[in-house]
Amino acid sequence: MTTVRWGIVGTGAIAHAVAGDFQFVPGAELAGIASRTRANALQFAAQHDVRLAFGSYREMLESPDIDVVYIATPHPQHRDVALAAIANGKAVLVEKAFTATLAGAQEVVDAARAKGVFAMEAMWTRFLPVIAAAREVVAWGRIGDVVGLQGDLYAFREYQPEHRLFARELGGGAILDLGVYPVSFAVSFLGEAKEISSRARLYPTGVERAAAVNLVHAGEGLSSLTFGFDGYGPGRMVIVGTKGWIEVEPRFHHPSMITVHRNGVLPRIIEALPQGRGYSHEFAEVTQRIREGLTESPTMPLSDTLEVMRILEECLHQAGIEHHEAAVDLG
Repeated sequence: MTTVRWGIVGTGAIAHAVAGDFQFVPGAELAGIASRTRANALQFAAQHDVRLAFGSYREMLESPDIDVVYIATPHPQHRDVALAAIANGKAVLVEKAFTATLAGAQEVVDAARAKGVFAMEAMWTRFLPVIAAAREVVAWGRIGDVVGLQGDLYAFREYQPEHRLFARELGGGAILDLGVYPVSFAVSFLGEAKEISSRARLYPTGVERAAAVNLVHAGEGLSSLTFGFDGYGPGRMVIVGTKGWIEVEPRFHHPSMITVHRNGVLPRIIEALPQGRGYSHEFAEVTQRIREGLTESPTMPLSDTLEVMRILEECLHQAGIEHHEAAVDLG
């Protein structure tokens, strides 16, 4: 495969945000955009110089001119679109949160593995250069054994009951939309959780304004995480070790700098700017792995996605919230 031809399903804000970053990915082309209406697809294609505009999701998923699809629809729609893409032999990059439910995530993972096609959750943070540097610092033992994480992610939003962020039927709420970032970060550095404790405060629509999550990981590491839409916060993350710590400078989900603190040693600052808006690195990972013939990313394996979804669903359960996957009209 010389060039990996990408298609985006959905024309919302995140689709517009990522489109420009394909120019930074060697061997990749943003070849197609799919919307439920051809007019929206044509408008997006003209704005971002995309050569193929599909007036339905099905049209793209059945097209021989697309190799991999980035699924940029609301959370409850991810499962059905991903399953249809996989059934048509397409690789998938699924926007986070991966699905609305753990069961839905398991369906997608099982289908991808059975079909032998590549699948990955679009957790762009893991692929940013400075987060890769943080993993190297940990791997080299510079801060000793990682024993804890402390992080917050607040992103203030005016309450609008009709907006997807606040609508239960669209998978709204802070846990799936914001919590996925610190929880995935914790799983990346400390592994699976054996104890999960969460408290949330809710909007009148029944979704979470904010939540606090405490995790005890399998290796006895501890994570303390807070996030929400109803306040402002720095967006910090601290990786705690037995010989020092790493500060991931705000905002931790798209940082360009970390500071490494070691006992008895002056702090070391590591800076690494992302290409474009930062999404290019996850697209490069998928493109590379597909060209190598792999079906998973070693940096964002499907096992991590399932663990993150398990934790998020338990947090939702403790808040008295249950989400459902949506039946999607593919056109």
